[in-house]
Amino acid sequence: MTALRRLVATALLITAMAMGGTAVAWAHAVRVSADPAPDATLATAPTRITATFNERLQGDFAAMTVVGPDGNLWSDGTPQVQGATVSVGVRPLGPAGSYTVNYRVTSADGHVVSGSWAFTMTVAGSGSPGPSATASTPSADRALPVWPFIVGAVAVIALGVIWSRLRRT
Repeated sequence: MTALRRLVATALLITAMAMGGTAVAWAHAVRVSADPAPDATLATAPTRITATFNERLQGDFAAMTVVGPDGNLWSDGTPQVQGATVSVGVRPLGPAGSYTVNYRVTSADGHVVSGSWAFTMTVAGSGSPGPSATASTPSADRALPVWPFIVGAVAVIALGVIWSRLRRT
C-alpha cells in the first residue's frame, strides 16, 4: 500500500508543478499599440515607426523593417528597444501606396514574437529606398531548429529507461 501512496503523491506533485509552471510560458508579449496605427492613411510620412507591447522586451535580436509598395526597404537604422517599446527610423518615403511594418522581438520570458501591420501613404514623397526587402525582412528562417530538442528528449528518455532496467537487476 505504501508504494501506491508514493505513486499517487508523485503524480500529484508532478501535476502541481506542471500547472504552476505553465503561467509564465503563456505570458508572451502582445502588441497593444502602433504608430502609425494599423490601416492608418497618412498624407505625410512618419520619421519613426513604433510598436508598444504589454510587457518589457529583451533588447537582443530585435528586428523591425518598413517595406514599401515598391518592395524596397524604407526603414533606416537599427531597431531600438526601450522597455515595452521597439522603434526604427524611417527614410523619407517614396511612392504612394501601402507600407508594411514587420517586427520580431523577444518577450521577457524569452519567447520570440513576430507580426506585421500596414499603413497607407496617399501622397508620394521624394525619398530614396534602401535595398530590396526580400533579403532583409525579419523571418522565421533564422529561428532555432527543433530537431536538436527532439533528439535531446529522446536521449533523456532512453537513458532513463536504461537506468531503470539496470537498477532492477
